[in-house]
Amino acid sequence: MKLGIASDHAGFRYKEELRHWLATLGHEVIDYGCYSEESTDYPRWIRPCAEAVVRGDVERGILLGGSGNGEAIVANRLKGCRCGYTFSEETARLTRQHNDANCIALGQRLVDLETTKKIVATFLATEFEGGRHVARIRAIDE
Repeated sequence: MKLGIASDHAGFRYKEELRHWLATLGHEVIDYGCYSEESTDYPRWIRPCAEAVVRGDVERGILLGGSGNGEAIVANRLKGCRCGYTFSEETARLTRQHNDANCIALGQRLVDLETTKKIVATFLATEFEGGRHVARIRAIDE
């Protein structure tokens, strides 16, 4: 799968860990920044990744910050981006099954790295259920 990944300074360490881990699993990972732990504003890095998802340049996006909340807000400002705020495997599964999420946002300060990897793996492996959820997704995108 071709994936986009982005973070601010507070999610940088997990971004780097995930980028390398996902590559070992055979995914192509496009890094939209940031590139250090130096303080930076997250919209600068998150928006280009979310835009790439909307354009179809990447299939899904993984967004990281201190909490993940701001990252989800930035991504969800773009029509066609459906970013789920995730903090467990269950939230990752449900945001894919019910919301057809094409991005997830995670918080490095709130979730340990191994759980984060499980969340990302669940997000990538879970399919959209369709059915009754299709009309809701259309309403979101209108």
